[in-house]
Amino acid sequence: MISGKDIYHVVAATVPLYVAMILAYISLKWWKLFTPDQCAGINKFVAKISIPLLSFQVILNTNPYKMNLKLIVADFVQKLLAFLVFMALTKISSRGGLKWIITGLSLSTLPNTLILGIPVLRTMYGDHAAALLAQIVVLQSLIWYNILLFLFELGIAQSAASVSPPLEITGLDGHQEAQLKELGVEAQTRSTRKVKTKLILLTVGRKLISNPNTHATLAGLIWASIQFRWGVKLPEIIDKSILILSSGGLGMAMFSIGLFMTSQPSIIACGTQMAVVAIVLKFIAGPALMAASCLAIGLRGELFRVAIVQAALPQGLVPFVFAKEYNVHPNLLGTGIIFGMLIALPIALAYYFLLGL
Repeated sequence: MISGKDIYHVVAATVPLYVAMILAYISLKWWKLFTPDQCAGINKFVAKISIPLLSFQVILNTNPYKMNLKLIVADFVQKLLAFLVFMALTKISSRGGLKWIITGLSLSTLPNTLILGIPVLRTMYGDHAAALLAQIVVLQSLIWYNILLFLFELGIAQSAASVSPPLEITGLDGHQEAQLKELGVEAQTRSTRKVKTKLILLTVGRKLISNPNTHATLAGLIWASIQFRWGVKLPEIIDKSILILSSGGLGMAMFSIGLFMTSQPSIIACGTQMAVVAIVLKFIAGPALMAASCLAIGLRGELFRVAIVQAALPQGLVPFVFAKEYNVHPNLLGTGIIFGMLIALPIALAYYFLLGL
């Protein structure tokens, strides 16, 4: 049974996030400490430095040889179902396109597992559940955040291609331009759409290769494989250097959310109707999709309950940081985070008791 002390530990994990957000509000609204460019710079620091280092640290400390295969498959199927559902909805509504698919995936399938999830699941199901949730954190850092970045970059490349002259795209280096010239004769016989697709993928690939998060997650996986196979730990100097920069990453992410929301006309920046949609996607659609994926692969018992509860956690901070960086509905994601964390504990408890019946 969950005690008052257990609930206190969960609240203690949540309140510091709001302290960071309130401090951002005071700093911008009352003290006028930051300009819009400086606010953007803070978010870029989080996106390009803090989050990649945090991802590296999370992946490094999880044994890749002891991952729960069923949980990994369930998580993958949930994301796949969500992608198909939101893609179908955008086709039916004929508006929004890739941006709404990205936003829907972020809201429904990328929960706040690191700060809130681990204390919540440890309180409900013990240390074993917290260890399982750590695997979800690794999957998000290693796979899903990189896929999210791919979709963001793909959206930008599609916009650029739609306004560029045929067979042209900006931002290519000399080697890539030479490759395109070699393909000139072949491109003449192909449709414009196929050529643009190739150029878009070339541009997206180049952006991802240069993204610090790609390097950090790959390096984390490589070193974790070495560490848990042969016991070779990261040198203490490097480990502490990474820790000092990554430990404040989530706090800085919440600070960035506070700055952004303060700059908006209303605290419900996306409007009441869209805020309700965000809450429904996070706390109903996300767990429902996870339940469907668990049932499809035969996940039962405590593992099923852990999967559902973690899916019912509030939205993660990292998708907002990326959305702000790429300007893809940050108002909706920011609103989802602020109000989602306020109701996270009672909703998690509700799922806990329902699943225990």
